Amino acid sequence: MGRFTDYQSGDDGETKVDISPLIDCVFILLIFFIVTTSFVQETGIEVDKPQPSSQPTNDEKTTIVLRLDESGRVFYEGRDIGIAGVQSEVKRVLQSEEAPVIVQASFKAPVGSLVRVMDEARIAGATRVSLAQTQ
Repeated sequence: MGRFTDYQSGDDGETKVDISPLIDCVFILLIFFIVTTSFVQETGIEVDKPQPSSQPTNDEKTTIVLRLDESGRVFYEGRDIGIAGVQSEVKRVLQSEEAPVIVQASFKAPVGSLVRVMDEARIAGATRVSLAQTQ
């Protein structure tokens, strides 16, 4: 025989490769991946999702929305109440229950009018006065 005898020769003179070490490597890799995937745990917290409700929440029922346009006019529920009417409307709504006041002001609304509307709402007894910009 020759110098290199790594290959086994079959009965018919063909050389064959021993694949048992290759199978051993495949099984070792398979065991490694199975073991490592069992150690991976997803981190997180469980959250109970609330059921959807068709009834509006308390904030939706009792929010006072005042709209201030670019000319300085004040609207409440579609009616032009003016700055002088802000205090009376807010007092009327606040008599029944506590409600936040949202002033939706136009981008071009006069700043002086905006400040006066917010002051009138606070004088009427509103404790939470917020500002929002109209589209």
